[in-house]
Amino acid sequence: MDLNNLGWNAFFEKHLKAISQQYLGVGRISCENKNSYRLFSEYGELTAIISGKLRNNSNNREDSPAVGDWVVFEKIENENKAVIHHVLPRKSKFSRKIAGNTTEEQILAANIDTVFIVSSLNYDFNPRRIERYLTMAWNSGASPVIVLTKSDLCQNPDEMLLQVESVAFGTRIHVISNILNQGIDVLRQYFLTGNTVALIGSSGVGKSTLINKLIGEDMLTTGELRKNIDKGRHTTTNRQMCVLPEGGLIVDSPGMRELQLWDADNGLSQYFDDIENIAQNCRYSDCKHDSEPGCAVKKAISQGILDNGRLESYIKMKNELEFLSKKQSQKASQIEREKWKNIHKQIKNLKKK
Repeated sequence: MDLNNLGWNAFFEKHLKAISQQYLGVGRISCENKNSYRLFSEYGELTAIISGKLRNNSNNREDSPAVGDWVVFEKIENENKAVIHHVLPRKSKFSRKIAGNTTEEQILAANIDTVFIVSSLNYDFNPRRIERYLTMAWNSGASPVIVLTKSDLCQNPDEMLLQVESVAFGTRIHVISNILNQGIDVLRQYFLTGNTVALIGSSGVGKSTLINKLIGEDMLTTGELRKNIDKGRHTTTNRQMCVLPEGGLIVDSPGMRELQLWDADNGLSQYFDDIENIAQNCRYSDCKHDSEPGCAVKKAISQGILDNGRLESYIKMKNELEFLSKKQSQKASQIEREKWKNIHKQIKNLKKK
């Protein structure tokens, strides 16, 4: 496999030079399993594990390889296997807070150029959820594109498109039907050689079916619509990256029932810049845009300049990020206390000898 076709460029080359050249190759993670990986390389596709040193030096999940990462590896002689020793710095990443109560980052895709936010025009349709995806996409460093699937199941696609346009603010939107093969060829413009596209969306919106259409063969398992309801079955169980025949790479990921923000301050400010610009005219700098006098944001809503639902989404995500920041600070403090506790314990043991 040609590394340039896999997305290798000067950014990664610069960081590779800072690493010892004792290892034999670089590759890109194509699939992440529980205890192993698959990666694309000049040797073809290899099965890989991480070295003990890398595992020991990985303090968080984000330190471990993720789909889309470029890694430095040592190939095992006469086998299609490798040992990963380094993860090269990422130029972009799409991540969320891991589901549940754990305060930890989960990287869904790394080194991506474009994010397809996939939403179906049936039961899954939710403009407020699309806003959340857009906030995270802008924060990732990649360019978002909205893909609305299952137009064949929608009675009023034009009306629903207007609802998406009201929250998309210039983001490109494509309406497609996998069943009728409508609108799919237009998406091929994003798959330039070396360009990586990640698909993000809920379960059953047609991500795997779309990938199979783009690739031209059934590489990924898909689920038929459930009887008596227009929900597709959740089929993708782990993140994986495929190479398109005409160039470009595509990343599929399991559907997300829970999408909690992670370190998305930049994305929030970028996506909700209209609210933050208006808020500069509020009487109080710490205005919560609730019942304070002289609130420019509330005035904009009363004048029909700003949608109240958009403000509610902004406040909800802002509060969520503030809560997450507090939890991260608490976790960092706990780690620091544990570190010094161990140091004092070691000193105490040395004095006893």
